[in-house]
Amino acid sequence: MKPTDISAPDYFHKVVDCQWACPAHTPVPEYIRLIAEGRYSDAYMINWKSNVFPGILGRTCDRPCEPACRRGRVEDTPVAICRLKRVAADFKDDVKHCMPKLAPKNGRRIAIVGGGPASLAVARDLAPLGYHCTVFDSDPKAGGMMRTQIPKFRLPDSVIDEETDYILDLGIDFRGGQRIDSLKKLLSENYDAIFVGSGAPRGRELDIPGRKEAAGNIHIGIDWLSSVSFGHVEKIGKRVIVLGGGNTAMDCCRTARRLGGEDVKVIVRSGFEEMKASPWEKEDAIHEDIPILNFMVPKAFTHENGKLTGVVFEKVKAEHDAKGERKLVPSGEPDQTIACDDVLVAVGQENAFPWIERDCGVEFDKKNMPKVDKITMGSTNPKVFFGGDAAFGPKNIIWAVAHGHDAALSIHKLLSGEDITERPLPDVQISSQKMGIHEWSYDNDISGDKRFKVPHRDKVIALKDIRAEVELGYDVKLALGEAQRCLNCDIQTVFAAPLCIECDACVDICPMDCITFTDNGEEEDLRQRLKAPSPRPDQALYVADGLKTGRVMVKDEDVCLHCGLCAERCPTGAWDMQKYLIDMVHADTSCPSKARSAA
Repeated sequence: MKPTDISAPDYFHKVVDCQWACPAHTPVPEYIRLIAEGRYSDAYMINWKSNVFPGILGRTCDRPCEPACRRGRVEDTPVAICRLKRVAADFKDDVKHCMPKLAPKNGRRIAIVGGGPASLAVARDLAPLGYHCTVFDSDPKAGGMMRTQIPKFRLPDSVIDEETDYILDLGIDFRGGQRIDSLKKLLSENYDAIFVGSGAPRGRELDIPGRKEAAGNIHIGIDWLSSVSFGHVEKIGKRVIVLGGGNTAMDCCRTARRLGGEDVKVIVRSGFEEMKASPWEKEDAIHEDIPILNFMVPKAFTHENGKLTGVVFEKVKAEHDAKGERKLVPSGEPDQTIACDDVLVAVGQENAFPWIERDCGVEFDKKNMPKVDKITMGSTNPKVFFGGDAAFGPKNIIWAVAHGHDAALSIHKLLSGEDITERPLPDVQISSQKMGIHEWSYDNDISGDKRFKVPHRDKVIALKDIRAEVELGYDVKLALGEAQRCLNCDIQTVFAAPLCIECDACVDICPMDCITFTDNGEEEDLRQRLKAPSPRPDQALYVADGLKTGRVMVKDEDVCLHCGLCAERCPTGAWDMQKYLIDMVHADTSCPSKARSAA
C-alpha cells in the first residue's frame, strides 16, 4: 500500500465519524470536551456555527451522528451526543454578545419563503455578510415545523423563541402571517435571489371506504398537531387509533394521551423494526402505555349515522421474492375491526407547490417536485434555490440546516460573480496536544462507564400537562460522566517514521491491538496480517513507510481509541497526538471564532 497522506483534508473525516455523519458536520468531540471542562457557552457557540439550533436539536435531532460513534464499536451504546448538545444550551451563559457583528448592508435583497429551519439557516448565514433578508411565513412566529408539528412536551416554545430570536435579531425582516401565493409575483419584485424553504405542508390522505362519511373524527396528523400547538384543539376521544409508523405518528399518539385519550393504539402496516420512527421515539410511546400493533393494513372506516365507530384491518405478513425484495402479502387471518372514537392519519407527508407557476423557470419532475441540485440547492431558475423538505421531501431538522448552509453559500457566490458549483474545501487546522514529554492538553483517560440515562419527568405528572417537558436533560454531574465517554476521535495519533526505532513499545501497550509493524503488501493481504482483525474495510488503514528495516507501520483507524498510550510509551517521540480541526466553510464567514480558538 502507498503511505497515507494524512494532510489530505478528507482523510480524517473518515476517522471523526460522528462529525462526518452529521449533515451540518458539527465538530462533536471538540464541543464535548468543552462541556467536560464546564465551558458551556463555548460549546454552544461551536454548535451554533454549524447546526444553528443547539437547544432545539439537543431535544429533537434524529441523531445520525450516534450510529457512527466509535464508542458504539467497543460497547453496545454510543455517546449521547444529541443530549450533550442540549447540555451546552441548558447551562450556557448569555451568548448574545458572541453573535456575529453585522457588515454594512451591501444592497442585495434576498426573499426567503417559509420560516422553518432551512430558511432561518440561510438568513443566519447571509445577514452578517450585509444581505437584506426578508422571511415570509404564513404563521405569526418563526420556527416552521419546529413550532407547529413538534409537541411542546418535547420542545418548549421558550427554546424555539430563544434560538429563532438569535437569528431574527441579526436584522432579519420577518413578515409573519404573510403567505406567498405566487412565485412569479415574488420574482417580479426584483429580489436578487429567492430561497424556498416552505416544508412539506400536506399530510398524505388515506382514501379507503368510509373516509368521507366519518370525516368528522378522522384527522390528518400534521394538521392536527398544528391545531393542538396553536390551541385550536384541546381534547380528543377516549379511544384513539394512530395510523402510521414514523415520528409524526409517535408525536400524535403521545399528544392524544395528554388530551384525553385513554386507549390509544398505534397501528402500522410494516414490522416493528422497519418502522421509520426513531427507536427512542417508539420507546417513549411504549413507556406511556401506548401499544404498537404491526402488520395490519387499514381497509375501511366503519361508521353509524355519520359517526366513526372503528377501523377494519387486513392482517399481512412479509415475504421476499426471488430477487430478495420484500413485499407485504395477506396472512390469511380474518380481518380485525378495532373500535375507536377518533383516528389520526400519519402515513406520510407531501409537498404542495400550487403557488409556484409552471412557467416561471422552475422545472418539476414526474413526482411534482422541483428539480434541485443536491450540492448547490439551485433550481433551473438561476435565482431560485430550495432547501429542507421543500427540496427533496420530508426528512429532519439537521438536514434542513445543512441545505440552508449550502444554499446560502450558493447565493453568496452567485451574487459575488463566482461559480456556484465550485465548493470550498474544508478548513483543516492541525495542532499538537503536547503539554510535556508525556502529557496532553486533553483528558485522554478512557471511561468504562455505560451510557448515562437522561432523567424523565414522572409519567403520571407528564401525562396531565401537554406542555410539561418529559425529558429533563442531564444535570452537570451526569453531563460530565457522559462527556468523558467520548473517545476524542478528532485527536489523532500521528506517526513520524524517521524517529521510530521499532522497539514495539507502542504495540505492547495498545489496548486494542490496532498497531502492526509488518512488510508492505496489497491492502487485502495487509488487512489479513494485522495484529487484530480488520472487519470494516470502509475505514482506512494508516500506513507509514520510511522505517529503517523497510517494514511499514499500519494502524487500523477503525478500532483505535485515541487514548494516546502509544505516544506516552514511545521513547523517541515518534508518536504524537494532534488535533485535527475540520471546519466546513459556510457563507457566514463572520461567525465568531473565539470559542473555537480557545478550545
